[in-house]
Amino acid sequence: QVQLQESGPDLVKPAQMLSLTCTVSGGSIRSRYYYWNWIRQPPGKGLEWLGSIGYDGSTSYTPFLKIHTSISSDTSKNQFSLQLSSVTPEDTAVYYCVGGLGFDYWGQGTQVTVSS
Repeated sequence: QVQLQESGPDLVKPAQMLSLTCTVSGGSIRSRYYYWNWIRQPPGKGLEWLGSIGYDGSTSYTPFLKIHTSISSDTSKNQFSLQLSSVTPEDTAVYYCVGGLGFDYWGQGTQVTVSS
């Protein structure tokens, strides 16, 4: 059973960088054709896909946040990470790491608040 667990700060100040890490267990992030995503849900809104990194290291980002978003992986630790720069209060959300052949496996989500 593949399990994902997000980790990172729960409070970030405006204009700073948000960094989150997802630790994958029960499977490898190098599993062929698997993709690893970051998705968020702002309060009172729907799910927003931020971007993904593939088993081969390829990345893809939503065009709305592309210039502020970076996703990377550490295969030695079986982790992948999200960095979101220059955050504003509008980046307050529950952040999920999600992976698999599709959106098969979900982390429990972590609440991140952007506030001074």
